[in-house]
Amino acid sequence: MAQTSFPFDVSAERAPSATQRNGLAPRLYGNASDAADAADAATLDQIGFEIGRDHARHGLTPPLQHLHDANPVRQGWGAGRALFAHRSLRATAPVRAWLALRLHAWQHGQAFEGVQLTPHFIAQLDASHCPVTRQGLDAAGPDLPVRVQPQAAYAAGNLARLATRAGAAAAGHDWRSALAEAALASPEPALSAPEWQRLGVLKSFVTRLPHHLAAALPLSVMPPNRLRVLNPVQALQVMLTRIFTQPGYARRMLGLAALMPCALSRDAFQLFMHTLLARRIAAGVSADPLSARQAMEDSWADPLVLRRWQRLALRLSEGQCEQLLQRAARRGLAAEGSRWLSADAATEGWALASCGQVVADMAAEADVAETTSLPRRESSPQLTM
Repeated sequence: MAQTSFPFDVSAERAPSATQRNGLAPRLYGNASDAADAADAATLDQIGFEIGRDHARHGLTPPLQHLHDANPVRQGWGAGRALFAHRSLRATAPVRAWLALRLHAWQHGQAFEGVQLTPHFIAQLDASHCPVTRQGLDAAGPDLPVRVQPQAAYAAGNLARLATRAGAAAAGHDWRSALAEAALASPEPALSAPEWQRLGVLKSFVTRLPHHLAAALPLSVMPPNRLRVLNPVQALQVMLTRIFTQPGYARRMLGLAALMPCALSRDAFQLFMHTLLARRIAAGVSADPLSARQAMEDSWADPLVLRRWQRLALRLSEGQCEQLLQRAARRGLAAEGSRWLSADAATEGWALASCGQVVADMAAEADVAETTSLPRRESSPQLTM
């Protein structure tokens, strides 16, 4: 049945006020906290109205539960139907996913960054397999991208497509608790121990960590497409590992060795890279990029690989890791598709100051550096696989 056949009156649609939300009666706000709640409600009303209007812009009907008169989505949809009745845009699969993701975020009061996080961006998150469970993903399936860092907004750099059970586990754990589950003899049954390990490392990418903690983690999973890696030492780790998934690794190894800041770090680099190369050769030649990627991830289960990586990583400072990444990119030694962002740009729109929640004044995001102790001049890589 075509949902657009519902006979709604659109003659008097307008943006809802805070007192109309969900059909609630007007409230009196007697203190600053209540006033803030009212402002947040008004912000949510406006967001819902825009989501409804964008449904109409693309000739789509919102889900049935949002079609009662007092719902802001319903009111925006009605206004949009009147405005876009004869000139709606095509509703592609990425557009449907974009609207569904915005609606999900709005229902839970979670911030959605709408400048970079477009239908085109969401289309780039498609993957054939879940990075955590390694199960195949249905590209046409209903599963939406999930936030890797639940304390941040739906925003570019913080989303990945995961299998359903991996997404559910991601919502209830941070990087540290996920790795703790991996270390248990009987981990929480949602995931196996290797899957918990991969989830913990995945979450660490989008969590600002001290240099020595980030350097101690194995690369049990490569960052999926468009996920941002906030820790320079992990970005270096990803870059060096990805060398062996592409042709021309010998030339890149020589070029990167010349960029090491001193003889000790150069020796540590050579030792680590030859250890990793030996594991890659032992895995055999694979024409399948996915198999090559997973083979490199699995090589990090070898304690010797991790030990020699830590020897290199701890000889480098955070600033030296950042400098190496930038110089490698300029000389064409980094993997294709890498992009370098400042720390502020890397987490722009993540609503870290409000833990990813919608607030009336989203300018609070300007305080994110103080809230999360991020150095303002640091750079962070966005690695596109």
